[in-house]
Amino acid sequence: MPAPSYLIISQVYVPDPTSVGQHIADAAAEMARRGYRVRVLTSANGYDNPQERYPIHEMRDGVAIRRLRWSSFGKRSIPVRVAGQLLFLLQAIWHGLFTPNLGGMMVSTSPPMASLAAMAIGFFRRVPITYWAMDLNPDQVIALKKMKATSPAARLLDALNRKILQRATNVVALDRFMVDRLLKKRDVRSKMHTMPPWPHEEHLEIVKHDDNPFRAKHNLQGKFVVMYSGNHGYSTPVTTVLQAALKLQDRSDIEFMFIGGGVGKKEVEATIAEHKPTNIRSLPYQPLADLKWSLSAADVHVVTVGDGVVGIVHPCKIYGAMAVARPILLVAPHPCHASDLLEKYKIGWHIPHGDVDRAVSVIKEIAATPKAELEAMGKRAQDVIATDLSMQTLMGRFCDVMEMGMLERPQASAPAPVRDAAGAPA
Repeated sequence: MPAPSYLIISQVYVPDPTSVGQHIADAAAEMARRGYRVRVLTSANGYDNPQERYPIHEMRDGVAIRRLRWSSFGKRSIPVRVAGQLLFLLQAIWHGLFTPNLGGMMVSTSPPMASLAAMAIGFFRRVPITYWAMDLNPDQVIALKKMKATSPAARLLDALNRKILQRATNVVALDRFMVDRLLKKRDVRSKMHTMPPWPHEEHLEIVKHDDNPFRAKHNLQGKFVVMYSGNHGYSTPVTTVLQAALKLQDRSDIEFMFIGGGVGKKEVEATIAEHKPTNIRSLPYQPLADLKWSLSAADVHVVTVGDGVVGIVHPCKIYGAMAVARPILLVAPHPCHASDLLEKYKIGWHIPHGDVDRAVSVIKEIAATPKAELEAMGKRAQDVIATDLSMQTLMGRFCDVMEMGMLERPQASAPAPVRDAAGAPA
């Protein structure tokens, strides 16, 4: 009898550079290594750049990828994003219904309504669903004041969330704050698992500044580099750091680098265009294979979590910085998952949004910190990644959950405790 098929629905997937797509690709490849016939339904167009087109059919790491046309039109407005999502979902349902020997499914929150396709397929095919909550909507757009909680769209999305929580065989949340938000929607602690996304350690290693071609290419010799790398989104604002950089233009030894894309990148570009600072640089996403060079080029990494979005989005970029042994400058409310890590392991500094003078003071303090102290912080961060938060540990646990759903089918009869990334009670 052929191995069962495992279906994964995600609007983004490699080679698209978004973090969600990369993590889903890791899980898909691991499930293929475990002997399942893995099929991914994803978009044929790039997420940030819809002009980017990928092959309709592709085998990658043992995973059969089917990319759907007319399923992503970019992120320039909410109606445009919704149109792409709806077309993606309709096509995903069609292909999912006719996937042969289907044994299970995994769906994430890209797009936010992807669970609708999973539930439609699951209704007819009677297979278990693993729900991976990467972020929460409509919670995010409500927190960002882009939608009212009482609007029909918000009510519909929230009802959809409660339904997938009920229907899913297993639910995976990224941190304790997200668990709290999900449990307020529906009590699913009997099937809740808590684990953060893993760093891509195979692409990350510590590179000394003198041996780093990225620093040489961008003339960073003798510079103290403050870096923000990743998606620039409404939920991860960089305004405070940008304003601090403008106030630090007299410090020729401190360089600010903003690497990546997203809607928030417009603010970086506009600041550069208006003020023409000599200490701020903007670069696009770097290829995954080059991340070890770009991330290691920093002396301190900026991680931001917007006010009001704790438990709604997860600060994934902190793990890449930790993996290359760099301390963290966190701009976020308190408490949050990233502040938990900073306080527990003593790996950085924490400032609130909006306090530009405080940001200037702390950045000067970081630049004046002895190199040995910065390296000790970085070493502690890297040790955490190498143990509790390693790719092998977290990806293995996540795929165990996916596999568990296929083996169990019905929900467990006895409630299981919610557990953190290390397996301890949360």
